[in-house]
Amino acid sequence: MPNLSASAVVFDSRKILLIQRKDIEAWSLPGGFVDPEETVAQAAVREVAEETGVEAELTRMVGVYSSPQWGNGGDHTVVFAATRTGGELRRQESEVKDVGFFDPDDLPDPFLWWHEQRVCDAVMGLGGSVARMQGVVWPFEATWSRKEIFEFFVQSGLSKEEFYRRYWTQRGPNDGKIEVSEVRNRS
Repeated sequence: MPNLSASAVVFDSRKILLIQRKDIEAWSLPGGFVDPEETVAQAAVREVAEETGVEAELTRMVGVYSSPQWGNGGDHTVVFAATRTGGELRRQESEVKDVGFFDPDDLPDPFLWWHEQRVCDAVMGLGGSVARMQGVVWPFEATWSRKEIFEFFVQSGLSKEEFYRRYWTQRGPNDGKIEVSEVRNRS
C-alpha cells in the first residue's frame, strides 16, 4: 500500500525551516504521514508544529512528488509553501536531532537530495497541479519494514551519516521526470 505524506517549505523572510532527522542524521523539510481523518493540508501544518514548534500558515500547494518504487508500494508527498506565523523553535525529541532556518541557497550537509527539487520549486514560486516522478532507488529488500532497516543499520557498524550516504543517495533513471507542468505563482 502506498504511503501518503505531507510536508511544507516554511518561509521566515528569505530563510526556510529545516529539520535534521535523528534516524539518518540528514537535513530535510519537516513533514510526515497523513493521519486517518485529516487532510494533507492539516497533516503538513501538524507535522511542522510537532517536529519544530513553529506555527505555519499554508500559502499554496507546491506539488506532488512521487516515488513509486520506494519501500512497500511507493511514497507520495504533497508539498506546500507556508509562512511562519508563530511558535518557538524546539525539536521533537523522538525524531528530530536539530532544527533551524537556513538560506535556500546554502542548505546544510548532508541534505536529502530528493528534497532539493521541492525547495527549489517552492522558492521559485511554482505551484498548482505539479507532479514529479522521483526515481529514487529503494536500496533494501522491497518487503523490509522500518524495524528491519534499523536492524540492518545497527549490524552495518556505520554511523548514521555514513549509512545515509551509502544507502540513500542513489538516484534513479527517472529522477526529475516532469509528469505535469508547473504553474508559476502570480501573487
